[in-house]
Amino acid sequence: MLHSAIQVATYKNPIYTVLSAVLLLSTASCVSTVPSPTQIGTIKNADYCQADAQTPSYKNQSTQQRAMSCMLAELQPYQQTNMTAYQQYFAYKAQAWLSYAMHKDSMNSRSPAGLQAAEAAETILQALKNGTEQDLILIQDIPATSALMRPDLWATLSALKDSGGIVSAPREIAFSEVALIWAATDQCEHGSPQSGSQFRMADRWLEQAREAYVNNHDSKTNVALQDLIVRYYKQYAPLDAIADRCAGQILPTVDKI
Repeated sequence: MLHSAIQVATYKNPIYTVLSAVLLLSTASCVSTVPSPTQIGTIKNADYCQADAQTPSYKNQSTQQRAMSCMLAELQPYQQTNMTAYQQYFAYKAQAWLSYAMHKDSMNSRSPAGLQAAEAAETILQALKNGTEQDLILIQDIPATSALMRPDLWATLSALKDSGGIVSAPREIAFSEVALIWAATDQCEHGSPQSGSQFRMADRWLEQAREAYVNNHDSKTNVALQDLIVRYYKQYAPLDAIADRCAGQILPTVDKI
């Protein structure tokens, strides 16, 4: 049976607003820590704005945190409504990856997940600056530090992407994708109590993305979206991570009818 998230959800609890704000705004306010060698050492600070370490918003940050804060600032122009939906989507996705990397760094985590997040954001930013974002993969496989959990939400995400949903909700789709990856990693590293908030956040973003899509399309198109979600779910459900084991996942595709 499909999980309830395939239906249009109606969460109204204020906690979702708080959790969303953490994902959106965890930029220069992160606690300063010393990054471990396995964490975010590959960020090339020279490639980005040169943040003055004495600037109030940066002075308590490590060199790598300042680099990521500068990357966040450089992403903002690509998130504006005068940009294409795909530029906005990738810019928001990079922002979400940086929020994740900074969270891992603030926890002094030695997990490779933070490093991968920072590298993913750096790749996206460089593509945006070079005007080559069209070469980035739209439906990416799940990294080795995460897993396919909540196949119902992944099915909704992939179906929306396949159906042009990014045009309707670039930010929501980007944030939901990173939240799903983040949640599964937390599930593997720390167990369900810590991952639950991220899964709920992903559900909330997808609810908003689907609502935006439905409002912008006719009933026939919306029925087609629902059918695609179901077919993606049938592909993804057997791949759901066993015993909360994170080893990545190649996402199979589904042909649109």
